[in-house]
Amino acid sequence: MKRLTWIMGLCIASLTGFAQSANSINGQWLNPEKDGKIEIYESSGKYYGKLVWMKDPLEADGKTPRKDGKNKDAARRGRPLMNQVILTGFKFENGKWIDGEVYDPKSGKTYNSVMSLKGEKLEVRGYVGTPLLGRTAVFTRP
Repeated sequence: MKRLTWIMGLCIASLTGFAQSANSINGQWLNPEKDGKIEIYESSGKYYGKLVWMKDPLEADGKTPRKDGKNKDAARRGRPLMNQVILTGFKFENGKWIDGEVYDPKSGKTYNSVMSLKGEKLEVRGYVGTPLLGRTAVFTRP
């Protein structure tokens, strides 16, 4: 009986080790190309991510901060990319972060998005219409 109790305790302990909380994604993440870093944070029960580091933060002149030049909205093209919120409105449900949007500053497009944590990797899936018709980017901790 002691052995069964010990085995059950070990099983429960291992399951809680793999459980993730809503705040498991908080912190900094490198994009797949390793040329940008985002800071994910929670605000009013939703999760957001802002660009906090870029490999090339300046325009070709070496002085001007890189701008959001590919944004579909002409009024936003002059704003700096640094500290721009590119992940918006995610809510945590059943071990995933859902119902959010991801903005891709390289293309100027915004996509519906879901995120999931796989060990130490954050999978961010951007899609139009249904998640089946999308692409997944894998972010890593720095």
